[in-house]
Amino acid sequence: QVHLVESGGGSVQTGDSLTISCANSGDAFSRHASGWFRQAPGEERQFVSAMSASGGITAHADSVIGRFTIYRDNAKNVMYLRMTGLKPEDTAVYYCAARVFTPVTRVAYRRPDEYSYWGQGTQVTVSS
Repeated sequence: QVHLVESGGGSVQTGDSLTISCANSGDAFSRHASGWFRQAPGEERQFVSAMSASGGITAHADSVIGRFTIYRDNAKNVMYLRMTGLKPEDTAVYYCAARVFTPVTRVAYRRPDEYSYWGQGTQVTVSS
C-alpha cells in the first residue's frame, strides 16, 4: 500500500517560484514511477510532469517546459515539483501520483490511468 501526501502549495504572484512536495509511504519508493497532475475548476485533470522509475527519464507538458522541474530524494521518499515563472494559468489543485508496477523502468507515464496511487492534492494559486 502506498500513501501519498502533498504539501507546499499556496498563493503567489505572477513570476514567483514555488516548490511542492509529495511524501510517499511506500517501501520501494526508488522503484516507483511518479507524476504530477493538476486540475483547475471545471476542467479535466491534466498531465504536468513525470519521472520514470529509474529516475533517469522525465517528461513535461508543453506548457511547463523550461519552467517546471520534477525531482526526487530517494533517501527521504519525497518527490518534488519546482515551479518557476508561475502564471495565472498555472492555478490549480496539484496532485502527485505513483505507479508501483513498472516492468519498464525507463518510461515517464503521462496518463492519469497509468497511475495506481494519488495524493489528496495541494492548491496553487497564482495572482496577476
